[in-house]
Amino acid sequence: MKNELRKLLVSGARFLNRLSPFSLKSNSSRAPARLPNVLEESLPAEPFLPASVRDAVSRISGLIAESEKTARRYLRRFLSHDRMAANPLRLLNEHTLPTDIEALLQPLLRGETWGLISDAGLPCVADPGADLVAAARRHSIGVEAITGPCSLILALQLSGFSGQRFSFHGYLAREAHELEKQVKELEKRAKGETQIWIEAPYRSAKMLGALKEYLQPATLLSIAVNLTTPTERVAVHPIQKWKSLPFDLAKEPAVFLIYRP
Repeated sequence: MKNELRKLLVSGARFLNRLSPFSLKSNSSRAPARLPNVLEESLPAEPFLPASVRDAVSRISGLIAESEKTARRYLRRFLSHDRMAANPLRLLNEHTLPTDIEALLQPLLRGETWGLISDAGLPCVADPGADLVAAARRHSIGVEAITGPCSLILALQLSGFSGQRFSFHGYLAREAHELEKQVKELEKRAKGETQIWIEAPYRSAKMLGALKEYLQPATLLSIAVNLTTPTERVAVHPIQKWKSLPFDLAKEPAVFLIYRP
């Protein structure tokens, strides 16, 4: 029953994403394509990525990614070795300077079509790709987006928390005092509004420990781990129960959500 429910939720998410106003398709031949990626690199492209991705990758002149390693692995899924090796790459990550964004646009301004990917999931969602898309808009360059898996939306669907009102906060503070202040502020906002954030895998267990300490006993906490993989698990409990519940987080990617009905 649990697996059937997850399949239904994922199928529903894909249908809704296809209707989303963010899935824009430009008539311009120079539109950068925002290409979806799997949430874990060992996963196959099917059934997580739509068939249209293969055609889109075959048409791009180059690929923009967070790392060269990620880019090559991605292209290898869809192209022959020779075509993959011939595809130029550019990097866009946390080290990219604002002045570098304009340089990334130059091939598009010359009429080329480039792809944009994230290390996992959708570009521009918890990802530096948004800066490139904003710059493209300023230059009146169209943007095409293809739907795919998004850990934030999947975690929200599987939590049972409000999907009408929710906020995403990226990564929270690392310093303990600042983290405590931030978590308690999010807890106030969680009344009727789901609060969502992520953490680096090696800090997931530490985050869980902090939440047990800082949150009120009745506040609901959902943790979604390794989404779409064979080791996926989602647990939803009030903090009072979390304090007595064994839940091992072994440097795994997780999405954290809190809610107060």
